[in-house]
Amino acid sequence: MPTRGHGKSGAVAEANKAGKTYEGLSRQQLIDLYRVMYTSRRLDDREIMLKRQQKIFFQISGAGHEAVTAAAGFAMKPGYDWFFPYYRDRALCLALGTTPDEMLLQAVGAADDPSSGGRQMPSHWGYKRLNVVTQSSCTGTQILHAVGCAEASRYFMMHPNAGQKVSGDYREFKDVQFHGDEVTYVSLGDGTTSEGEFWESMNAASNLRLPIVFLVEDNGYAISVPVEVQTAGGNISRLVSSFPNFHFEEIDGTDPVVSYGAMSRAVAHCRAGVGPSFVHAHVIRPYSHSLSDDEKLYRPDIERERDAARDPISRMQLFLIRDGILDEKAINKLEKEVDDGLQAAVDRVLTAPLPQPETIKQFLYSPSVDPTSAQFDRQISSGEGARATTDEKKPAPKTMADLITATLRDEMKRDERIVIFGEDVADCSREEYLRQKMVKGKGGVFKLTSGLQCDFGSDRVFNSPIAEASIVGRAVGMAVRGLKPVAEIQFFDYIWPAMMQLRNELPVMRWRSNGDCSAPCVIRVAIGGYLTGGAIYHSQCGESIFTHTPGMRVIFPSNALDAAGLLRTAIRCDDPVMFLEHKRLYRESYGRAPYPGPDYMIPFGKAKIVHPGTDLTVITYGAVVPRALQAVQKLDRESGLKIELIDLRSLNPYDWDTIAASVQKTNRVIVAYEDTLSWGYGAEIAARIADELFENLDAPVKRVAAKDTFIAYQPVLESAILPQVQDLYLAMKDLAEY
Repeated sequence: MPTRGHGKSGAVAEANKAGKTYEGLSRQQLIDLYRVMYTSRRLDDREIMLKRQQKIFFQISGAGHEAVTAAAGFAMKPGYDWFFPYYRDRALCLALGTTPDEMLLQAVGAADDPSSGGRQMPSHWGYKRLNVVTQSSCTGTQILHAVGCAEASRYFMMHPNAGQKVSGDYREFKDVQFHGDEVTYVSLGDGTTSEGEFWESMNAASNLRLPIVFLVEDNGYAISVPVEVQTAGGNISRLVSSFPNFHFEEIDGTDPVVSYGAMSRAVAHCRAGVGPSFVHAHVIRPYSHSLSDDEKLYRPDIERERDAARDPISRMQLFLIRDGILDEKAINKLEKEVDDGLQAAVDRVLTAPLPQPETIKQFLYSPSVDPTSAQFDRQISSGEGARATTDEKKPAPKTMADLITATLRDEMKRDERIVIFGEDVADCSREEYLRQKMVKGKGGVFKLTSGLQCDFGSDRVFNSPIAEASIVGRAVGMAVRGLKPVAEIQFFDYIWPAMMQLRNELPVMRWRSNGDCSAPCVIRVAIGGYLTGGAIYHSQCGESIFTHTPGMRVIFPSNALDAAGLLRTAIRCDDPVMFLEHKRLYRESYGRAPYPGPDYMIPFGKAKIVHPGTDLTVITYGAVVPRALQAVQKLDRESGLKIELIDLRSLNPYDWDTIAASVQKTNRVIVAYEDTLSWGYGAEIAARIADELFENLDAPVKRVAAKDTFIAYQPVLESAILPQVQDLYLAMKDLAEY
């Protein structure tokens, strides 16, 4: 139970008589606080009524949480601090300056709903002017975003020039605001503390001493699961108390004065730059989890009545009367004003225009920066890879790994907003070893970030814990604030802990906020097999899972020059990009090229014809490209077949025009890819060809891909599983002869 706030009432009354404030709150502020709390409760009641009248479609309340969340709003600065709330934070948003009309517009799904334009459920808060960042339904995912936001606060304080707008790339359209002492707020329910993202966030906030306030609103239940089932020992404060650098408070969250005092101390701790704060507020849940739930099925009347005795609304009413701040008549007047205002708001909102169906694809991607456009078609710089005179040697061809490193280095020189992090990406986290030249430095398991920490500093290139969700979630928070994170997932095989962030958060930020928020970052991922020993957990492909995600650009180069040009486009564009780098191709002799210079770019969605032909089309990408090329060349030598080989390079978007033109010319097509044959990326290409180009086909559309199994360790088995040159050769020969 709470450890603060007992025995306060008498002392507060005496303080009031002496003209003092209540934990810093004046009498008028207490009245304003009650108005917010009461408005929050009555908004819940109005929405419940509207739901029962079938005028809205979902309702989830903040009832019982009003005291601590309103107090949090009073203790912080809207439009200055940053907020990552959860669905019970209605009173927080009202305290920050959200209007009842705005909340009701969300409930009806109106076009003018400022949180999402009718795209999200009610109580999914997002208000750009207040720095309330768009919220999703995913439990706890926002906590990592808050950590990334707090990291960005510190970064911009150390690099104030990084926030300047620059024309020509994403920075032109990404506003940056920061203050030296801003604080990030994040809230969650007691059930959410069971999520891994919560613990990853606590670890990062503690380790980095970030200015972030965690508010746990503990109403004792996660839907129907009681806290003692969720949390070992039934009390999260006991479990987290050993995290260093934190300011901890455990309070009665139904008492607004106690809550304000605790939140004020927590915020002050963060503003001072000492570290994060953790406030554990015991609240109640007088209504069911949502209108889709009936708590009477799992909570007896005696328990619900016990909670009702602690209702923050009635407690606040009694406090105001007892301390002579408002009498009963004045309270009734205040409540009538609120009720009348809400009735007028409901009347207005029910006639609000609804969003139009033709808007459904707006804000899937940046409306300002088009990475498929000619703006991103930059040729090799004069004086770089293209230059050679009789007096100087031609630049030496470099591997894909070399050109990716060079591109990262040049982009970091150009753009101070770029930060690179992930597992093992730094040269050495113990910087004194580098300063004393005791070690050479690592720079990634594949050495692609080698030297970047030494060149740009540990605040721009740094290691993360082994926690993939944390890597991506923190990148989301940084990108929302205007940084350009280039985060690395060490192996595609271990990307799955980050799946919630990669599917439900990163690519959805712009769409679900109706354009108010965005997270344009790059997620670099080492992918693929053909490693002779990679086995199950170092050989996976699975790109179709991410091309299946709206809002995510997916790029997969097959050679050094394309890797450089596409990576630069990925960094400069305004969308989230998954940049897939095939491990086998990092240092292959195939596709080596001189570095093309610091401005070379390739637009997304533009395929490359690797080998022109008229008899058959082969569509592929990644490590299958050099294998397909060998098969194409062999067939040309043996039988004179002219096979057109297309390297897609960009998987979302992909170049349908080049595909269609080639198939219309050759009338036969193979789609080849490294992932499993069934449900792989190539299946979509094959299906679309069959659907839209059927009249042009002289033979069935054929696929060549991996067997529908896992990749084995023994090279003999790996060779049998993955598509080889001979598999491609036979498929091309058979289809040409069909």
